[in-house]
Amino acid sequence: MNRTPSDPTVQPVPASVTEQVDAADTTLSNPKMAVISLGGNLGNRLENLQGAIDALEDTPGLRVKAVSPVYETEPWGVDPDTQPSYLNAVVVVKTTLPPSSLLERAHAVEEAFDRVRTQRWGARTVDVDIVTYADVVSDDPVLTLPHPRARERAFVLRPWLDVEPEAQLPGAGRVADLLAGVGQEGVAVRDDLELRLPD
Repeated sequence: MNRTPSDPTVQPVPASVTEQVDAADTTLSNPKMAVISLGGNLGNRLENLQGAIDALEDTPGLRVKAVSPVYETEPWGVDPDTQPSYLNAVVVVKTTLPPSSLLERAHAVEEAFDRVRTQRWGARTVDVDIVTYADVVSDDPVLTLPHPRARERAFVLRPWLDVEPEAQLPGAGRVADLLAGVGQEGVAVRDDLELRLPD
């Protein structure tokens, strides 16, 4: 059978359709975007952060879409001389998990790396904090969204800005403006270190 140019099976696919297909994550149905902050100052800090990223990627219903540069930061809320410095990063994920299940997974990842919660702002192998989940604003004490102290923390805002330059913190405004307000003292990029986006 001869196909004529009007045959729809030989028409080029419109670029807009191709872009929509490329943008869609076929492994997830109706996913939400979430921003997760990672940090740690005990053990092999870089390996622990990478392990946390890989564990998140292995979570059914979750895909890691972006990983920030690595930053070295002074401990938060304590005298810097009492703890080693932290490595921090931010990842952006797409997930079909509800916020409560995402929190459970974050805690499971921490426990897998022997995170011990004995002291507020104490040293830890890895910290996995949900910063935002879509545009959800909630004052639930189990999971407050967005993270109640994210707006004050340059070690969250700086790497987040690297992966999402136009990012907004729900209820607080542009991340770039928040970072300008708190400054970046004690937060230094580590160009010699790199976290991998999972394959």
